[in-house]
Parts: sequence; structure tokens; C-alpha cells
Amino acid sequence: MEIQVSKDNIAQGVEKMQNAISHLEEELKTFRAGKANPAVLNNVMVDYYGTPTAVPKVASITTPDPKSMVVQPWEKKMVGPIVKAIMDANLGFTPINNGENVRINIPPLTEERRKDLCKQARGAGENAKMSIRNARRDVVEAHKKFKKDGLEEDICKDAEAEIQKHTDTYSKKVDEIVAAKEKEIMTV
Repeated sequence: MEIQVSKDNIAQGVEKMQNAISHLEEELKTFRAGKANPAVLNNVMVDYYGTPTAVPKVASITTPDPKSMVVQPWEKKMVGPIVKAIMDANLGFTPINNGENVRINIPPLTEERRKDLCKQARGAGENAKMSIRNARRDVVEAHKKFKKDGLEEDICKDAEAEIQKHTDTYSKKVDEIVAAKEKEIMTV
């Protein structure tokens, strides 16, 4: 029973670490890397009948070629609010309203903008690592509490070693994900 409690606690910690990785991957998808990527509009909110709604929920987004995107709203009256929301988001490109849809030409990134995006990617990576370390801390503190309640010291030490191994693995994975995104951003 004691070992099962320990394993369940470690599994919860590992799940939190995996969630941090998933969140990081989703966040990095929204970074513009010089080519058309519909995910850059995932966090752009448009006023939809008084409710802030993400652009992908009110329109379809296509990439007819690597340097442009077309946002086709499901309601024609949403074209104006979508253009305004994209402009307000300050993503580095200007939407073109042709009355029925919104065309976005993706300009090449400047060197300064690339470096800024890399800095943001590293910041997102640090946030993910912090979440991973917090998950490790939660597991270790729970085991210290279990130890006070009578859990064997060997089980606690083994659990700490195991969660540290997972922490190292997931931290390394964060570094790999961020490095890959930086390479993508810096590729001209």
C-alpha cells in the first residue's frame, strides 16, 4: 500500500511535467518563424457578439503558399473585427480586407525580430522548466509528509531519486524543443 501511494504520487508529478511540455509546444506554435503558420492566430482574440473568441473559432485559416494566409470568416460581418484584432495583436504583419476574407502576406523577419522571438522562446522554455521543478518539489514535499506519517525512509529516498530522474529528462526535452524552435526562427 505504501509503495502504491508513492507510485501514484510520482505518476501525478510526471503527468504535470508532461503537461508542461505540451503547453510549451502549443505556445511555441504561435511564434511566427518567417513562413505562414495558422497557429500564430490561435491567441488572437476577436469580439464575437460581445465575447472574446479566438480567430480560429470564428473563421477557417488556410495557407495557400508559404508566404501568405487567408482567413475566411464564417460570417461576413466578422471580417472587420478580425482585421482589427490582428492589427491589435501586433504580430508583425498587416491584414488586407477584401470584403469577403482577410489576406495576410507574411513579410520576412528582420534579424532583430528573430533574436526577439528566440528570447521569447527561451523565456517560454524557462517557464516550462519552472513548472517541471514545481512538480518535482510537490512530489518531494508529499513524500516528506508521508514519511512523517510512517512511510519507510527507503521508499522516500527511492521516490526522490526517481522523480529527479524524470525532472532531468523533461528539462532536457525542454532544451531540445527550444533549441529546435530557435533554429527554425533563425533559418532565413
